[in-house]
Amino acid sequence: MSIAAYKQNIREVEAPRDIERRVLSRITSDIERHAENFDAAETRLARLNILANGLAIALAENQQFWMALKHDLAEQDNLLPPDLRASLISLALWVERQSNAIMSGEAKVAPLVSITRSVADGLRGVPSVAAVEGA
Repeated sequence: MSIAAYKQNIREVEAPRDIERRVLSRITSDIERHAENFDAAETRLARLNILANGLAIALAENQQFWMALKHDLAEQDNLLPPDLRASLISLALWVERQSNAIMSGEAKVAPLVSITRSVADGLRGVPSVAAVEGA
C-alpha cells in the first residue's frame, strides 16, 4: 500500500480531532519521559545534556504540532468559534515561548506537559483537572 493510500485510509477511519489527540498525546508522553529529570537538574549543563538525549527532539515535534495548529486556526474557513480560536492561538504562542525557554535550559518542563496533556484530554472529551477543580 502506498503512503498516500495509507494516509487516506487513516483519514477515513479516524476523525481529525482523534488524529490530533493521538499525535499530541504521543508527543506529550515523549516530553514527559524527560520532564522529571530535566526539572530536577541542578545545573544548566545537566539540563542541556537531557535536551541532547532526546528532549530537544520531542520539544521540536511539539512546536511543529502547535505551529500547524496555529496556522489552521488562523485560516478564514476554520469552523471553531472566534473566541476559542483566539484562545488556542494564544496558547500556541505560549507553548512556543515556553519551549524556547526550556531549550535554553531556563524553564521547567512540567507546565508545558500539564498544558499539552490538558489539551489532549480536551480533544478526547475528558475535562481537565483544572476545569473540574474550578467548577
